[in-house]
Amino acid sequence: MRLFEHGSLEVEYYKPDKVDKQKPHDRDEIYVVISGSGIFVNGDQRHAFETGQVLFVPAGVVHRFEDFTKDFATWVFFYGPEGGEKG
Repeated sequence: MRLFEHGSLEVEYYKPDKVDKQKPHDRDEIYVVISGSGIFVNGDQRHAFETGQVLFVPAGVVHRFEDFTKDFATWVFFYGPEGGEKG
């Protein structure tokens, strides 16, 4: 659910139901975990996450949340140009 938009910045609330079916996005993104925990797949890396963590995903990278708790929810911040920021 999109909640805010200004320039290239979009802020969304994301709460998948049992399975995270995301596809790679065309812009960089940051997740701020509101509640819950689980495993975050970010390209070829997998790591545990929990409430309060900040997670970064470059544009075009396969990513998803797995084995997350029922209360899992996150803010998502999309920003920058398509293809991601270079730098």
